[in-house]
Amino acid sequence: MEIESRTKKSLKNAQIAILFYVVNLGLNFFSRKIFLDYLGAEVLGLNTTAQNLLGFLNLAELGVGTAVAYTLYKPLFERDVCAVNEIVTVQAWLYRKIAWVVCVGACLLMLFFPWLFDKMALPLWYAYASFGVLLFAALLGYFVNYKQIVLSADQKEYKVTFCVQGTKATKVFLQLLAIRFLPNGYVYWLALEAAMSIVGAVLLDRTVRHEYPWLRTEIRLGRELKRKYPAIVTKTKQLFFHKFSLFVLGQTTPLIIYAYTSLTLVAVYGNYMLIVSGLVLLMTALLNGITAGVGNLVAEGNKDKIKGVFWELTSFRVWMAAVICFCFYVLADSFVALWVGDGYLLPRNAFVVLVVYAYISLTRTNDAFISAYGLYQDIGAPLIEAGLNIGGAILLGYHWGLAGILLGSVISMLVVVYFWKPYFLYRNGFKESVWEYFIKQLKFLMLIGISWCVGLYIRNITLGEFQVENFGRWFEYAFLLLAVFSAVSFILFWATEKGMRRFVARLWNFCIRR
Repeated sequence: MEIESRTKKSLKNAQIAILFYVVNLGLNFFSRKIFLDYLGAEVLGLNTTAQNLLGFLNLAELGVGTAVAYTLYKPLFERDVCAVNEIVTVQAWLYRKIAWVVCVGACLLMLFFPWLFDKMALPLWYAYASFGVLLFAALLGYFVNYKQIVLSADQKEYKVTFCVQGTKATKVFLQLLAIRFLPNGYVYWLALEAAMSIVGAVLLDRTVRHEYPWLRTEIRLGRELKRKYPAIVTKTKQLFFHKFSLFVLGQTTPLIIYAYTSLTLVAVYGNYMLIVSGLVLLMTALLNGITAGVGNLVAEGNKDKIKGVFWELTSFRVWMAAVICFCFYVLADSFVALWVGDGYLLPRNAFVVLVVYAYISLTRTNDAFISAYGLYQDIGAPLIEAGLNIGGAILLGYHWGLAGILLGSVISMLVVVYFWKPYFLYRNGFKESVWEYFIKQLKFLMLIGISWCVGLYIRNITLGEFQVENFGRWFEYAFLLLAVFSAVSFILFWATEKGMRRFVARLWNFCIRR
């Protein structure tokens, strides 16, 4: 399979993902505004907390999906239909067992709801209903939607995006209308959450059947086939620790904030995290379709190509992260003030830490290559990351509040994401010295520092008197800032970094050939 084919598929995935990213991001912001205005911060904080509790139960997934995707790269590259059927059968068998574990865990967890939500002013049935509907949607993934992994591993992520994100956009739009215009709007919100989950599952199942009519699973054979593909179980056991770390990073922070303060501050934090999540999703939309291409490239085994693509993606991702974080730093507070009001602004020290958190989250290029190589045996690293996160958040949060809680997350990510993971990838994947990577990162940080200084200077002398009074003016201001900083930083990266020039040249050549 030629690299141009991988590029074409990756760009198609990115185009569709960006389209739905824009649609869903806009709907989510409107929906959150309506949620706050008509239901209040308590209900919004409850919804966030219920999602975090479900995330804890979903740890039972153990990383089976990621392990299956890794196992599928080679047979899909070789078009081995029999192997693909067998691997997905093992996944189905494992997912059935996991689903029942999640169900039992959910029932046990709900016994503690009166204690968990004792500070909540809302009726307790709100907690049970919210959690139950979200649980139902999650279980559909185990019983119905598991076959989507073949589309993702085969670089057809855009088909998954059509079904999942298209259904999500429709759902959020209908929920927005229900909350705004119907009495007992949250009840309708819950009903639509359940109904649209079923619609999405049906659409995705039909898409898989149409794309792979030969795909058949026989769950009763799962136990036997598991022995034929021991890598799935081995990688799954290793991935559990990585999934646990990701859960700790993404799900425990709101719970710790709630423990120290209230559901209202959880909602304030959630407003900013919605922006950060949107920015991360933007990067995901641009580059997630490339992940399967990286797996395909590694399966091909050409080391020079692998390293070349690695630096192309790293250069582009760092540049994009610099642009995104600069705009976030300058524009986030004014956006939140216009969006939900001045009363929902984060303290400045917590906001600065959140910008650093966003940058680290946006520059995780190593993860795609670690996944492609199947390098999950470093189970100590995620345990250290989780320990640093929880311990740091509790200790620093006690002394410095929300800023300390966020700083605990940043410290854990710096240690593992910025130091350990590149070393691990270079030692076990590329089998080279990691010093090349660290030197490049220092160079990137210098380029970003220069870009920020120049960007802030130009902003002060050209836009210093710009008044942001409404969303129209805000978007005008944002566009000017984005244009200035993007141009300055792009020139610096393109002039000094070979990987950036190769990435731009690849895109240019592809567009010319079209």
